[in-house]
Amino acid sequence: MNSHATAHDIESFVRELPKVELHVHLEGSMPAETLFELAARHEVTELPDTLEKLREWYVFTDFPHFVEVYLASVRTLREEADFSLLASVVAERLAAQNVRYAEVHVSLYTHLMRGVPAKVVFDGIEQARIRAEREHGIRLRWIPDFPSDFGLEAAEATVEAVLRDGPPSVVGFGVGGVESPMEPYTEVFARARAAGLASLPHAGEHGGPVRVREALDLLRAERIGHGIDSMRDPELVARLVDERIPVDVSPTSNLRTRAVERIEDHPLPAMLDAGLAVTLNSDDPTMFGSDLTGEYLIAHDLVGAEGLVRLLRNGVEASYLGAAHRHALQAEIDGVVERHGVPSRTSAMTAERPSGVTDALTSEPSRSLR
Repeated sequence: MNSHATAHDIESFVRELPKVELHVHLEGSMPAETLFELAARHEVTELPDTLEKLREWYVFTDFPHFVEVYLASVRTLREEADFSLLASVVAERLAAQNVRYAEVHVSLYTHLMRGVPAKVVFDGIEQARIRAEREHGIRLRWIPDFPSDFGLEAAEATVEAVLRDGPPSVVGFGVGGVESPMEPYTEVFARARAAGLASLPHAGEHGGPVRVREALDLLRAERIGHGIDSMRDPELVARLVDERIPVDVSPTSNLRTRAVERIEDHPLPAMLDAGLAVTLNSDDPTMFGSDLTGEYLIAHDLVGAEGLVRLLRNGVEASYLGAAHRHALQAEIDGVVERHGVPSRTSAMTAERPSGVTDALTSEPSRSLR
């Protein structure tokens, strides 16, 4: 793709690329239309009473408003059919962007704390996963998590529910929420890893490099969610590069949460220049007013077409998609890149997978959590 490429050329290139999404939240992907349907199903009356008003209310204004919308959305998820509906809608929207594989965070503890059994959550999203693969050709895998600021009881309840009721399509275990010291969760993550799950915590968006170091040292993180604060610590950056730890970055999310003040100030270019295995993601797309296609267009503005392709290749290699599927997807990317005349460098990842976690397989997952 030469320097005279038009916006239409760039958008066409981005849409044609087969993609993976490694950091996207199920609940943060709920469209206003789905919330309206679920609110009507459960006679929730404290929300705007028309779809038009609900769409207007859904538009991001600030972080407190985001929390308000998020909590309202979660309250409408009560039954197996609700989770199935949401996961189906999310899968369909991802597939429409040519996303072939996604590892989706599920805020399991926010449902457990409301009295919704983990089995209800998992049975609902599993129905959607199987249907989505059959109807749209997209593979979904799950990363249950809990909020760091909710304490050890929340962490223990979440890991116990995952080990008891989690299906084999659960590939990792995570922690999100307000970044807090991670030492209390060392044993919880050790239990998850012992069951064959990847350690995939959020760290280093607002909490500083220390949270990333804790994620590596205490939780044995295999990928870091966000991680942009790592750039404040050159020794940490060198470690992430040396140990080939991928960092899942979501530029629009970082802008919305004021982790960066302007998109032009985002450290994404510096992260790639430093040799980090950065992947590109949407985090909470409908609530932040973006999607993965939009993130790739933003990335093109920041790092150009070659950088965009590096991000995509990093995402494929950092995924727990099976090796054969990773290889096939990289070959397909090669074809699109060649057709559009884009220079391409190799991924910051290597063909070697992180130790301790089995790939997320071919068509049907087979890992046992028991």
